Amino acid sequence: MVLNPVFRVTSWFLLGTVFLLWNALLSHANVNAIENAVNDSLLWGPYRPNLYVGIRPKVPNSLMSGLMWANVDDYARFSKLRHRAEHGDDIGTFGWTSYDVRRGGQQVIEDLLMGIKMVTEFVKLPDGNWALRVHGTPLPGAPEDLTTALFFYAYVNGEGNLELKATSPKKVFMEGQTPDLGKFRVHTFNRMGKHPSTSRVEDLESTTMDKDYYAGFQINSKEVWQTSEILLYLLDTKMKVLSEHGNMKTLDDLPPAYEALLLPNVPGGDGLQFIQKVFKGEFVFDIVFNTAKTQVASEELITKTIEENHIDFSNKFQEVFPLKYPYDENPEYQRFAEFAFANLFGNVGFFEGDSVVSKTPIEPDDEDYEFMQGFESAKEKLSENTAFFDKERHLLTAIPSRSHFPRGFYWDEGFHLLPIGLWDNDFSLEILKSWFSLVNEEGWVGREQILGPEARSKVPDEFQTQYPDIANPPTLILALKAYIEKLKEQDHKKSFNDVGSDYSLEDLDYLRSVSVSNPEMSIQFLQELFPLMLRHYEWFRKTQHGDFDTWERESFSNVEGYRWRGRTYQHCLASGLDDYPRPQPPSVAELHVDLLSWMTSFTKSLRFVAEFLGESEEAEKLAKNEYAMLRNLDDLHWDEEVQAYCDASVDQYDDPRYICHKGYVSLLPLMLGLLPAESEKLTTILNMIRDESELWSPYGIRSLSLNDPYFGTDENYWRGPVWMNMNYLILSSLYQNYIHVPGPSQGLAKSIYEELRLNVVNTVFDNWKRTGIFWEQYDSVTGVGQRTKDFTGWTTVIVNIMSEKY
Repeated sequence: MVLNPVFRVTSWFLLGTVFLLWNALLSHANVNAIENAVNDSLLWGPYRPNLYVGIRPKVPNSLMSGLMWANVDDYARFSKLRHRAEHGDDIGTFGWTSYDVRRGGQQVIEDLLMGIKMVTEFVKLPDGNWALRVHGTPLPGAPEDLTTALFFYAYVNGEGNLELKATSPKKVFMEGQTPDLGKFRVHTFNRMGKHPSTSRVEDLESTTMDKDYYAGFQINSKEVWQTSEILLYLLDTKMKVLSEHGNMKTLDDLPPAYEALLLPNVPGGDGLQFIQKVFKGEFVFDIVFNTAKTQVASEELITKTIEENHIDFSNKFQEVFPLKYPYDENPEYQRFAEFAFANLFGNVGFFEGDSVVSKTPIEPDDEDYEFMQGFESAKEKLSENTAFFDKERHLLTAIPSRSHFPRGFYWDEGFHLLPIGLWDNDFSLEILKSWFSLVNEEGWVGREQILGPEARSKVPDEFQTQYPDIANPPTLILALKAYIEKLKEQDHKKSFNDVGSDYSLEDLDYLRSVSVSNPEMSIQFLQELFPLMLRHYEWFRKTQHGDFDTWERESFSNVEGYRWRGRTYQHCLASGLDDYPRPQPPSVAELHVDLLSWMTSFTKSLRFVAEFLGESEEAEKLAKNEYAMLRNLDDLHWDEEVQAYCDASVDQYDDPRYICHKGYVSLLPLMLGLLPAESEKLTTILNMIRDESELWSPYGIRSLSLNDPYFGTDENYWRGPVWMNMNYLILSSLYQNYIHVPGPSQGLAKSIYEELRLNVVNTVFDNWKRTGIFWEQYDSVTGVGQRTKDFTGWTTVIVNIMSEKY
């Protein structure tokens, strides 16, 4: 591997300098207008993906809303009231069949326990308004006249107010205001459906339960997120009172559940507000948000917008992800790919709150502490004053799984942004900017963003604490690299001054790519992020550096070697590869080949940004770092005897030794495109990939060699199973760096690419066809999906693979 360490001024560098001059001269009026249009189009969304249905704006401390439902033909099922997406719920297939963050989309939930199919249609309307259409249909085998109770709720999580108002004895609505939204109303409208009848005294004037039932409560702001628990407690208390005063001793004495489990019609003033509806059989109703200065959207407008959104999503998908052979003829592949992408896109959330951060770093001088501690209770650390609640932050991010991992994961997010960035470049940049806003003064970002009590409720206590010297693979550089490639391809003929003639701020396609098509916006974005990126980069170099002082290393550089902090005997969670075999026993002498590979790629991407911005000194320094890292990758980690890249450490005599476990760690230099096409090592690595006794399986590349003594042992998390994010990196690198570039391995690279692409797509597709589910990982022996289900995080990069959009 050879890279010229001397920085040379390139045309790319000159182009960036020219754009900087333009930026200094041009008025920012149009820039501000475009930024406002972008923000408005992204304001509302289902940004509460931990819930089955949850709508909020992309701003902190604002209006929160959601929907809950349950079958009320009996009392037994009401305790399973649907609200949060839970891993153990008796739910069939659920998820988005279409979704566009600037338009809305359709979600389908097959609720087996409640016997109903719920279809929710979220649509964005003019002037910052929105609507949610809820359509319930009894599932096959369920009674056609089953009874369903639904509870729409909302509250203001910050400054502002929200109250219930009445338009008639049967209809109520919510009215409120916040600093960011102004004054607004939320109405509900029944569009279709029958209602049960009641014999309750207070309802004798109308025995049909076709009115809205309601209640309002003033709840502590730190507890209001527990909406379903609050509702269950309220109705449970009501049932106890009913039983005691009505002398009801058994369930047979109670009125029907749909009569008893009704809200008490108490307004309650400003606070948490509920509106309840009860239907028999199929039903449709709309929830409509409108600002005070606008009229409520009509049923016809909502229906028309829903229909247009369906057509637009399908057309846009075929434009962005045109499926390539052999997936371009069977419409089932199209439906599969659309479902995958829609669930990644529709599961983006906006989270806010504080997090638990350790005051005690993992001290490298205290080797026993570092390697023995394992996981520590957040409650204990807080009580011992060895951890604290960090300041409140907010984050816009995609998530791995709604039911199991509904929060931001640093190492996952770079993969999430690859498909998102192809569809909506500027939304992916919004997410990227949100993540880099978390960089603290030292340059650290927590590997899991567990923000606030609602997020912590989904995380075991021992995993809640974040440590300020624990890293994670810097995958955000994958999204940054993709953006830079778009800038390189863009001729930048258009400036913001052209907006009036050629572009409309109502053109969503324009808003999706404004930071690519306009040099001013490109530079503004990168100028804002570059200092944060550099601070984060230097944090990696400072906190994850290897020890070159205690042990002699024969290498080009005595600086560029790295070690993941926070290892235990069984895990290296920082690496993202958890239980992947590492040197035993652990030692501070270790150097990790995967971390050096990530750092090399990080350096290269930052160099591109520095060149574009005209930061010549930084670009030259980064180029020298990159060269030294590439040299050290071979000097420190290539085991000539084993013919693989390996972790390094020392033996009992303090002499250097390699610790080789062939698998994903060995492949990172190839995955990240760090090997030149003419490299002999490339051929060796490709042969290892294709060897069925090593890494090749009919279902994708294994995480660990079949011949490794650790294969399939203990937790077996990263010790054999096939992971789609890593298979994507292999395919992407082969496609971009090797199969189109002449070299001794070109033919082998091409044959591996073609066969591996078929294998991984078929694996994910076959499992989805059989179960309706995307899985976290796949068994390398049977191909069966396993671990977390509904894993529509990085598994959805299968869409990029099918369309060959790398």
